[in-house]
Order: sequence, then structure tokens, then C-alpha cells
Amino acid sequence: MITLRNITLRRGTKVVLEGASATLHPGEKVGLIGRNGAGKSSLFSLIAGRLQLDAGDIEIPPSWLAPGGFAEVAQNMPETDESATDFVLQGDARLMQAREALAKAEHEDDGHAMGEAYAALADAGEFDAPARAQALLMGLGFKFDQLEAPVNSFSGGWRMRLQLARALMCPSQLLLLDEPTNHLDLDALVWLEAWLQRYEGTMIVISHDREFLDAITKVTLHLDEAKLTRYTGGYTAFEMMRAERMSQQAAAYAKQQDRIAHLNKFIARFKAKASKAKQAQSRVKALERMEKLGPVLTASDFQFEFKEPLSLPNPMMALKALNCGYQTPEGDITIVRDINRSVMPGQRIGILGANGQGKSTLVKTLAHMQPPIAGEITEGKGLSIGYFAQQELDVLQLDDGPLMHMVRLARDVGPPGREQELRDFLGSFRFVGDMVTQPVGQMSGGEKARLVLALLVWQRPNLLLLDEPTNHLDLTTREALSMALNEFEGTVMLVSHDRALLREVCDEFWLVTKGGINDFDGDLDDYQRWLIEQSRLQAAELKAASAAARAPKAEPAAAPIAVVVPTTTPMAAAPKEARQEDRKASAQARQRLAELSKPLKARLKKVEDAMTALSTERDQINEALCSPSLSTAERGDKGKRLKTVTDDLEAQELLWLELNEELDQLQQQG
Repeated sequence: MITLRNITLRRGTKVVLEGASATLHPGEKVGLIGRNGAGKSSLFSLIAGRLQLDAGDIEIPPSWLAPGGFAEVAQNMPETDESATDFVLQGDARLMQAREALAKAEHEDDGHAMGEAYAALADAGEFDAPARAQALLMGLGFKFDQLEAPVNSFSGGWRMRLQLARALMCPSQLLLLDEPTNHLDLDALVWLEAWLQRYEGTMIVISHDREFLDAITKVTLHLDEAKLTRYTGGYTAFEMMRAERMSQQAAAYAKQQDRIAHLNKFIARFKAKASKAKQAQSRVKALERMEKLGPVLTASDFQFEFKEPLSLPNPMMALKALNCGYQTPEGDITIVRDINRSVMPGQRIGILGANGQGKSTLVKTLAHMQPPIAGEITEGKGLSIGYFAQQELDVLQLDDGPLMHMVRLARDVGPPGREQELRDFLGSFRFVGDMVTQPVGQMSGGEKARLVLALLVWQRPNLLLLDEPTNHLDLTTREALSMALNEFEGTVMLVSHDRALLREVCDEFWLVTKGGINDFDGDLDDYQRWLIEQSRLQAAELKAASAAARAPKAEPAAAPIAVVVPTTTPMAAAPKEARQEDRKASAQARQRLAELSKPLKARLKKVEDAMTALSTERDQINEALCSPSLSTAERGDKGKRLKTVTDDLEAQELLWLELNEELDQLQQQG
């Protein structure tokens, strides 16, 4: 188990933890929550051994932190030409160690070491490891043709998904996840929930997604005011228990204040009277001995609101035969096509769709961030769009501070405002003092997101286009956003993986799928079931395609290889003589193909028999290597034989592929 006893941790002058204690038991799935900046990531670094305590004790089983026993999502952006599959495979530390041991044993021609290495590879699941890595990638939204693509070919958000898959690849006993849902679409999030529910080790996750926490955690650890408090249950249970605890604390504090006031009143009234002096003195001592309760202090709630729109065009926007996509030097790439819809005042539209279907592409096109491929967008008179980009850097300048962003916005877009007015406005979004001039590049993700919200509110929009606005926002800010959107009088179009926000804000859904947009008649629970069903269908198709690719080619049927059909008249109208000539030519073609393909098929049969025998022998050797009764000499001999068998099997598989390609080419020529 993980035990924290009276720990104190400082980062510079800031006290992150002071006298904090907590115990986490094996197999528990824990949600670590707290406001932005409370120190949750610092606690992760402490558990991982990257930070040292200033005071107190921390106990973690050594095996949990050993290679293969510990996994976390690396926060750095990977830079490598390795394929996505190979990059994820390296997350399995045991597998990598076994591979290194085998390579060393082969280099030294050490049969005994080879046998042990092959046994370690079998224990680590070497033979199905690539399939497991690719299943993780597919679950997180990667397409089949991306599995072997180099890591450097992916954007930043997709590379962070690769880091998540790499962490999940490790068969760990302790898993630390810091905001794992930030770069995920709703379909990938649903898959991740199901995967984490099956995870058997101890897991600690930092997240600001209440439904995600409720789905996967059974314990909540609250970091507040440098203290840790443990609650049993997910986030919803935590909210209820904390509210009850705070209510009890407030009642106890109020009761004590009444008692103190009564004692002070008695002391002040009777301390000068000789007959009551002794009683007054006893009350003074009682007051001194009393353990004072502090008032219930909570972080100040963050609230904001959108200003009333100056106008509400009807319709806001009309889309006619609209195609959305990307323009490239090689030509236009259309992702969503033939959109014919109107956006009306007051609509609350949630945009749903599996990863890669074009949700963000649609929103970017409507926000004028990229031109339409075809079709028309007709905007109502007085339309004012407020756009929240999924990647905040799309609308922020890294070298400028919040105040400079506001000055530029007030000058170029409006409405205008004096500097003090802009400073006061930024203060309402928690940008105070020197923070208004701090470069955006030095800010946290949550601070950047709050700045984008401030820029939106100032513009006084009547149409909000929001693409994953809750990334990096803590729960308090998410709740403030939900309240502000519900009170907003304009139109909202929302792309989000935050199901709580979608439920609270949207009353209709558009489904982006198969290159088009349809109305989705149902709620988010229906959509989640639809996603799971689509995932099952995709997995079944992938399995069938993989099986077909591995299976030996079937013998050609006795049907004609090719039939020459006249193009000028229907076959039924062809002369009898022509049809006889066609049948004769087809028969001759079949005979030639059979003669040419006969030796190839004979060789193919021999190769398939050899592959079957080698596979059987390989499995038998692997099983024998796992036996504890095997002597050192026998283990060495079997290790060398396994190396020979594995090499021979790879050679036969390569020959099998070559023979099949020759046979395919022959059939096509026939």
C-alpha cells in the first residue's frame, strides 16, 4: 500500500503539502482532485520519486516503482521517426528487457541465456504484443493506416495520445494518470473508461471530468489548503460528503462562537465582583483551554456571464451544399460534405461524432478559420461569432500578456475600452496584478483557457462556437462555464468530451459521421451505446481483414478466368458462333492457368506444411522452457533450437508471401 505520514512538501516558497497523511490500498482506483495550482502534479512527482520530502514519511512497495511495475503518462512531446506501434511497445518495460537479454545472448552465442530470454519473452507476451499495442492505439482513435506511421507525422494532441497508449501498454502495479482525457474525443474517452475499469492494479488519476471520475474511481483524495482528505466513493459521493462535513464544521464553529461569546460576557460582567471573581476566573481558564475551531474557508467561487447580445439574427447562419475540409498543394481534401442546415437563435447544439469524422473541421469552417471547400455560408445581419479553439494557441500570441490581448481585441474588434476598464475586466477572470503582463507562453493550460473565455465574453457574441472548451479547466471553472452558457441568450454550438457539460447545456445533437451530418435522436446515453456498437463493428471488420490477410489463398474456382463480351451488342444478342468461340477461348485460358499454377501450388503446399510443423515445435519448446525441472544444459540446448526454429519460421513465412504474390500475378494475367 501507499502510506503518507505527516508529509511536508515545498516548491520554492510555496507550501504544497503540510502535515498531510493518507493511506491507499492495493487495487484501489483513486481520484486526486483539487483546484488548479493546489499541488496535485507535485504529489505525483513525489510518488514517482522525482521530488524529495521536506518532512514526514512516504512508503511505497519497491516492486511498484520497479521497471514494469510503475507507469505514468510522460508529459514531454515525443520526437522520433519510430512507428506508432513500436513507440507504444516500448512502454512494456518487461518486454523490452527480455528483448535486450535475447539480443545479448545471441550476440554471445549463449544457449542457456537464450533459453532464459525466450522464456522471459513468453512470459511478457512477446507473440501478441504488437496486436495488444495496436488495440490500444485503435481504442484511442488511431486509424488502421496510422499504426505504422512515424511518431513525428502526428500533431501534438495525437502524440500525447501515443504517450497515453505507451503508459497503458505497461503491465503495471501502479498507474498514475494526469488529466488523461484532455486530448481525447468522446469515443476515445468511452473506450478509456472501459479499459481502466478492467485495470487490476492501483491507479491514481487527476481529472476535472466528474462523469469520468464517477465511472472509474471508488476513492477520492481531496488536496486542499496543503492537506489531504480521503473520501469513499467517486466525485459525486465526494461532493455530498464534503458538503455534509463542511456543514457540520460550520455548525460546530458557530456553536463554539456562541459559547465563547457567553463566557466573555460572563467574565466581563462579574470579574470585578468579589463574590463572583472565583467563578469568572474559572471561565477564563476554560476559555484558554478551549481548542479553537477555525471558520470554514473555501476557495472563492469563480463566476462569469456572457453579456446580452446586441441582436439575434434569424436565422443566424444558413448552410447550403457546404463541403468542409482542407486545402493542400496536391488538391482539396473534403471531410464533411453536402451540409444543408440553418442555425437558429437560441439553439443549443451539441456536435457529436467519432474521432476524425470532421467535428473540429466543421467548427473551424463556420468560424472562418479555414475556407469552405465548396458551397455557401450565408450569415444573418449582425452576426457576431465567438470562437473557442481546441488548441488555444490558434487564437493566442505566446509573447503577449492578457492585457495586450485585450487592448488589441478592443482596438481591432471592439467594443473599445480604457486600459483600467480592461484591467478590471481581466481581474474578474482571475488575472490580477503582474499576471496581466505575463507572457501567455508562461501560463498554465487552465490560465490560457480562462483568457480565451475572457476574450469571448468581451466581444459580446450572439453565436458561440466552442471546440473542447473544458480542456485544462478545473471543476469550479467548468461549472462556471456551464452556468454562463445556460444563461446565454444567443446560440451555442458545442464540441466536447465533457458529458456533464453536454447534458447541462445542449438540448439537440448533430451527428457527424460517414462524411455527412445527421440529427441524432437520443440522449448521450444512447450515443454512448451507439459508439460502443460502432467500436465492436470496427473491431470485427479489422479482425476479419487480418484473418483474410493471413489465410492461404483459396484455389481458384472452376469458373472462367475471363470471358470476352462484345461491347457493341448485348451478350444475349450475340451470334451463336461467337458464343461458342468465347467458351472455347475460356476453356483454353483455364487449362493454361492450371498448367502454369500447378508447380506453384505444390511449392505453396510444402511451405504451409513446414510452417505448421515449425509453429508446433516452437510452441512445444516454449512450454518446455517454462518447466522448473529443466536442467541448465537442456535449457541451453532448447534455447539454441528455439532460435533456429524461429529463424526458419520467419524464412518460410516470407517464402509463403512471395509464392502467393506470384500466384496472384499469374491469375491476373490469365
